[in-house]
Amino acid sequence: MIEQSGKPFLYVVVCAAGIAADVSKLITAAQERDWEVGVIATPVAMNGFFDTAAVQSQTGRPIRSAWRTPGEPRPFPPPDAVVVAPATFNTINKWAYGLADTLAVATLCESYGLGVPVAVLPCVADALAAHPAYRDSLVRLAGMGVRFGEPYSGEPGEDGVRPEFRWGRALDLL
Repeated sequence: MIEQSGKPFLYVVVCAAGIAADVSKLITAAQERDWEVGVIATPVAMNGFFDTAAVQSQTGRPIRSAWRTPGEPRPFPPPDAVVVAPATFNTINKWAYGLADTLAVATLCESYGLGVPVAVLPCVADALAAHPAYRDSLVRLAGMGVRFGEPYSGEPGEDGVRPEFRWGRALDLL
């Protein structure tokens, strides 16, 4: 295990959405607020959705996306808080119903049982957000104490400009 500096430890869960390319903005904001950061990514997010080498360099820690083997040391200390950004339709729905088939979703499911605060910045297309399962998942997770930022579809506004993804909002929610 890599030693912790005594600062609170934040897990950042990264899902496979185009905006994930800018996850370093969240990491920088967290570090500026005196958090130590470890990144857990969905397996699909590891396939080119963000610069994994740059994120590893920025955090000084490996990115986790798979379970460790028995006897392998834990690469991160227990979290003081978790941020899921960007949070996709798939991850939100699996998490809400306890389908822990990836390390990222299993970590989110476990966070509830540990009483760890979780903030989420959803990044879901409007057509997917209209699905009743998604709406049910948001209600279920909110009932579990999960804190949500404003929805982000990534679609340009009427002026043709894509809105900014408010990375720092996740930290404000904590």
